[in-house]
Amino acid sequence: MNILILGSGGRESAFAWKLAQSDQVTNLFIAPGNAGTAVFGTNVAISPTDFIALGRFALDNRVNMVVVGPEEPLVKGVHDFFLDQPELRHIPVIGPQKEAAQLEGSKDYSKRFMVRHGIPTAASASFTESTLQDGLAYLDRHPLPVVLKADGLAAGKGVLICETTEDAKIELRAMLQDAKFGEAGKTVVIEEFLKGIELSVFVLTDGKNYKILPAAKDYKRIGEGDTGLNTGGMGAISPVPFAGPEFLEKVERKIVIPTMQGLAKENIPYKGFIFIGLMNVNGEPYVIEYNVRMGDPETESVLPRIVNDLAELFKAVAGGTLDQVDLVISPKTAVTIMIVAGGYPGEYLKGKVITGVENLRHSNAFYAGATLENGEVKTSGGRVLAITSLQDTLFDAVQKATADAGRIYFDARYFRTDIGFDLL
Repeated sequence: MNILILGSGGRESAFAWKLAQSDQVTNLFIAPGNAGTAVFGTNVAISPTDFIALGRFALDNRVNMVVVGPEEPLVKGVHDFFLDQPELRHIPVIGPQKEAAQLEGSKDYSKRFMVRHGIPTAASASFTESTLQDGLAYLDRHPLPVVLKADGLAAGKGVLICETTEDAKIELRAMLQDAKFGEAGKTVVIEEFLKGIELSVFVLTDGKNYKILPAAKDYKRIGEGDTGLNTGGMGAISPVPFAGPEFLEKVERKIVIPTMQGLAKENIPYKGFIFIGLMNVNGEPYVIEYNVRMGDPETESVLPRIVNDLAELFKAVAGGTLDQVDLVISPKTAVTIMIVAGGYPGEYLKGKVITGVENLRHSNAFYAGATLENGEVKTSGGRVLAITSLQDTLFDAVQKATADAGRIYFDARYFRTDIGFDLL
């Protein structure tokens, strides 16, 4: 089987690593890939949103399956593009079609979906520039803190938590009148602030059947002790100690099953991953958001714990036979530490030579923002490398991942040394 992975981050690096272990896979292509994915397959210089070029490449290289990593090609309809072309529609795409991708592409759409199907989530209301005055009045009677979310994709930056009503009003005007988040902020969802502890639950579905994958917790803040600016994720752990069998049973009963039933009821086909961002509020799960793909860096902690052949799982998704597969999960703990570029999440340094990856003792290195130039691996993104250690205990995994992260060097590199400490 020839598989084409779309994307260029740590998540796609982990997909390539896992799929390369399968005897089902003959050739692995990654578009566009990065310095790490090149070890497991062939990087292809095509953007994940250049559907025509992707289709041509898939035909020329007898691709048997497309696995979509990031959200943008899904929201823009890459799956629909393949289905709409007679010569391409035989190639299964792992990732939902455009309509279902609105669960991530539009916060307003996903909120309405949750309300229709009785899925527990924070109370909210949506506003546009034409209803700005209503939004300002709504803020006057809203308890604090209050959450403002840009409706569309804003590269993880479209969520603001405001401590005062005045701040919230300033931000609402900036989003709706001054296009603070561009097109993504043309509609703003004002949401109740939920106090609890966050985690992510991942579901793989063929549209009828589903498997719940290992849960994970990621660490968003740049600074130790969860301080400072939000990032795309500074690390992750799986499993999550505070999400035991009783809590996960509630997640399945109150969220996963109603989500699957809602998709079926609304005739929305769905083949791929559903990422459910949750808040554990006093032992009760609430949905913060849906994503329609795997998370990053959670993927780098989740995939090492899946014992199954990933290509076999994807074939079952494509064929609608996921119910015939027994999902086998390792009882071990995975800890991922993200090494980032100096300056991240603000303006960050690029082009720094990376050394020391060969010195890792107990971990895998999943490349994210790194390119190969004239035989040297150099930094090209804010989040550069994800270091994952899979061990028998959380303590060992934390210790070994942190030690291995310290063995890698590039100028001004930074990583948090406290990932997982809050759970020990």
